[in-house]
Amino acid sequence: MKTLFNYKRRHADKVNIGNTPLGTGYPIRIQSMTNTSTNDVEGSVAQAKRMIDAGAEYVRLTAQGVREAESLGEINRRLKADGYDVPLVADIHFNPKAAYASAVNVEKVRINPGNFVDPGRTFKKIDYTDDEYRAEIQRINEAVAPFLKLCKENGTAVRIGVNHGSLSDRIMSRYGNTPAGMAESAMEFLRVCKTEGFENVVVSMKASNTVVMTESVRRLVKAMADEDMHYPIHLGVTEAGDGEDGRIKSAVGIGALMADGIGDTIRVSLSEAPEAELPVARELVDYITKREDSPELQGVWFEGYDPIVPERMATEAFENLGGENPTRVVIAGNIESGVYDPDRTPEVSLASKNWKVVDCANIPDLEIIKAEKSPIILTSHGIDPVGEIKRVIHALMAAGIMRPIIISLNYDGLDDDKVALRASADMGALLLSGFGDGIMIEADRLSPRRRADIAYGILQAARRRFTKTEYISCPGCGRTLFDLQSTVKDIKQATGHLKGLKIGVMGCIVNGPGEMADADYGYVGAAAGHVSLYKGKECVEKNIPSEEALPRLIELLKAEGVWTDPK
Repeated sequence: MKTLFNYKRRHADKVNIGNTPLGTGYPIRIQSMTNTSTNDVEGSVAQAKRMIDAGAEYVRLTAQGVREAESLGEINRRLKADGYDVPLVADIHFNPKAAYASAVNVEKVRINPGNFVDPGRTFKKIDYTDDEYRAEIQRINEAVAPFLKLCKENGTAVRIGVNHGSLSDRIMSRYGNTPAGMAESAMEFLRVCKTEGFENVVVSMKASNTVVMTESVRRLVKAMADEDMHYPIHLGVTEAGDGEDGRIKSAVGIGALMADGIGDTIRVSLSEAPEAELPVARELVDYITKREDSPELQGVWFEGYDPIVPERMATEAFENLGGENPTRVVIAGNIESGVYDPDRTPEVSLASKNWKVVDCANIPDLEIIKAEKSPIILTSHGIDPVGEIKRVIHALMAAGIMRPIIISLNYDGLDDDKVALRASADMGALLLSGFGDGIMIEADRLSPRRRADIAYGILQAARRRFTKTEYISCPGCGRTLFDLQSTVKDIKQATGHLKGLKIGVMGCIVNGPGEMADADYGYVGAAAGHVSLYKGKECVEKNIPSEEALPRLIELLKAEGVWTDPK
């Protein structure tokens, strides 16, 4: 018997996407997206083949207009002729005509509720009466129903894909740029699907901020259940960045939701070659779905806990742990000077501590724990460490025990990449559930400094601590207006010493000021060979030649007083 603490996939209705169905009874599918123009048929076919060879079960391509959408048909035909029978997905923004043209050329079409019917976020109207709001909803019905009819006739699936920062004025007027607004934006379109009897629907809630992403998905799942909807969920952390930062952030957000049993297909968005995303996605899926074999985890769910918008668990301060203290990085041995990055040195050593260690395979004797005052170290060696630790934490909360909690997990025998991904998925799931005053990663194949770097990266991805520059960069697509990968590398090299600053690097205006909603400053493709610079969501310099853009960004940071010279 499965319990509230056991991993169990949420029920999702079957959706037919070409020859690769999605939903309950089928594996969690992995996918990626090309960064070529669809009008470059040869280049798109070649890149799609590399992605499929790397494990992609769906391949998504952007289609800006009707011409690009029609090119999808030729790409699809060539791939099928060469034995690559994988469904293609068209990605549409702002242009319903491109969506209609794509529906007859590919197996699935992604539309964004924020700009499929509405012209995008104009803020020309910020107040709606109830009658005006109902009229807007009717306008959505009238615009979306014919598109769904065409998709039904062609056996084409649809993804309703909501992005943080690209919500309509109507949603913004009632909800603001919030997870609640994101969920309602999707529900407006899903209600049309239900009314029209269109069942081939997948839905996604994406943000670069993992807290926003996880809350919006959890809100959506509840809203759908309340209205008897059970559509499959596509998971992804958008604009996650590149390298280890992008992998850690993706694993934190995706891992947290998959631990809840949510997710039927995932895409890890990295500012790298698309085929580099697939092994990361595969590792996450394989690691987390093994929890289906976990033994029954009996326990009591603490009634005062909100799983949709979890607050950080209240604990009493002990030395520099718990209470109002930030979440700490903990090590088992002594903290040796000169071993760590000065800004990322562990803050708690267990070398001289005699604190209680609890193996969460069983719920401990709560009376003994209640009598003590020092922090408690929770560890797990089971197949489902997240479920085991959550079960014990709920027991502690129910018993009124408020001792600081250190989460300690062991990844001995694993290489660097697997430790980073697995620790991010496990620790991220617990941190984004509100748990943990300290985290400790044990891994015998990694140095103490390396383990500390990963731990600080996880805390930053989970929005608990900011100890280095954060980059919100898109993975690139056919809309990208500059060499994204080399540009991200150059910007990171020039600004990576600015601790705690958030910089967005976006290939085009579609993924620009809206989807880098959390960024302090932004570098956005404006036209071929030109870039615009942003402070927050405000464009402060337009259409700068690309070769001048990085020096001008540095000048902007200096003028804003946030620049320091690198050591």
